[in-house]
Amino acid sequence: MDLSYLMIPFTSPIIIALVAAGTFVGIYIGAIPGLSATMAVSLLVSLTFGWETNKAVAMMIGVFIGGVYGGSRSAILLNIPGAPAAVATALDGYPLAKKGLAGKAMGIATTQSFIGTVFGIIVLMFGAPFVAAFAMKFSSVDYMLLAFMGMMMVGSLGCKSMTRGIVAASLGIFLGTVGMDPLTAVTRFTFGNTYLNSGVNFIVALIGLFGAAEAISHMTEMGVEPIKQKIDKIIPSFSETKKYIPLTIRSAIVGVLVGALPGAGGDIAALLTYDQAKRTVRNPEVPFGEGAVEGIVAPETANNAAIGGAFIPMLTLGIPGDAVTAVLIGALTIHGLRPGPNLMTDNPQMFNVIVGCLWIGAICLLVFGLTGIKIFTKVVEIPKPILMPTILILSVIGSYAINNSLYDIFWMLGFGVLGYFMKRFDYPIGPMVLGVILCRLMETNLLRGLMLHGSAFGLILSIFKSPISVCLFVLMIFLLATNSNTYRNWKKKRDEAKVAERCKA
Repeated sequence: MDLSYLMIPFTSPIIIALVAAGTFVGIYIGAIPGLSATMAVSLLVSLTFGWETNKAVAMMIGVFIGGVYGGSRSAILLNIPGAPAAVATALDGYPLAKKGLAGKAMGIATTQSFIGTVFGIIVLMFGAPFVAAFAMKFSSVDYMLLAFMGMMMVGSLGCKSMTRGIVAASLGIFLGTVGMDPLTAVTRFTFGNTYLNSGVNFIVALIGLFGAAEAISHMTEMGVEPIKQKIDKIIPSFSETKKYIPLTIRSAIVGVLVGALPGAGGDIAALLTYDQAKRTVRNPEVPFGEGAVEGIVAPETANNAAIGGAFIPMLTLGIPGDAVTAVLIGALTIHGLRPGPNLMTDNPQMFNVIVGCLWIGAICLLVFGLTGIKIFTKVVEIPKPILMPTILILSVIGSYAINNSLYDIFWMLGFGVLGYFMKRFDYPIGPMVLGVILCRLMETNLLRGLMLHGSAFGLILSIFKSPISVCLFVLMIFLLATNSNTYRNWKKKRDEAKVAERCKA
């Protein structure tokens, strides 16, 4: 790596200003449900068409970094994930806000997002070829198993009853199959309605199930006084950050690897790491789902580490790691560059400029993230008669902005009513969102595997012919076993026996 090229962004005040502006805007765009980093970067492609290449890329990278982090703010304050990657953050972030600790939750989310971003950049700088080579070994069967592994997380997403979690996840998968088949274009469950041909947008489902449902459920609590937030301590202490280093490293590694898988992205990385945190963290100070700090540390580290991971296949192979890098490939192509192996040899300075902009973006994330927390926490203290209608209005705006379609607003309101009744009858929303998100990844790669191997039997046999497939299959079985009631009862008895032995000693 040529450090002289790497320092180009740091020696250009214009590029620094553009990355900073992009990060700032990205944070606030990411915090608004329905307005994603992908949408913002897409708009920037046309806006920066006539700009010099380095300046255009700098602005887009800033928006990318800020947008991924920004989703955690509305997730913590309002229980409305600003982006799919913040779904897991809401599970423990919002309970902390309800306890008056929104400042602490957002401070942890900011520092962990910064650490995750830095980790991803370091891996991009020094390990891009190796990670890209590993990612390219994943076949359609491996992606299918990865999606099935994701479904094994049903027991980790706020489920008190495994049966209800499975019901919710199954409903999510069913809704994910509405529309045209991804490979054959055959319509399913559309009942002749052309508006259903494109299927259910999972971001619309996200806004409805979290945003509108939350507003509707609070309509009966309008007289309740808002909780005053403690914002005297925002920046986590060094000892507190040090305490979570093992979890941070594990989450960052998973984030980079999943981010490097084309089509996977930070949302799957965040959900996977939340699940592994819940399984591996022993004796958390607060149970997961009730305000566990570890429930913020893991997903926020992973979804930002996935940024560096997503750039790896984009820059080394010309294959987008996620939706944003797909847009960035188009932007670079417009400016006369072609991401891929030739970029690394013919135009190595571009690689270093991108890495430099990522470093500046990470620093800006930390600065803007920590300085804006006190203002943001005031959102929770707004009286509910004002806050709840505002949430509904934002939900309507966000769902309409995705495709400029009134039909999406009806879907969002329908999901809001469904989410309200699910909460009322104690059915978890997380597994349903998980089913909608993973359905397309699961279905597409299952069909590809069947077409490639000729039959279901051939597909199953292929699992045992690849080391990656075998590892994923064993891990999937392990996750399934540890989600069973038999294992949970055995673990509970084992822990009680250990406590009894300590008391005797």
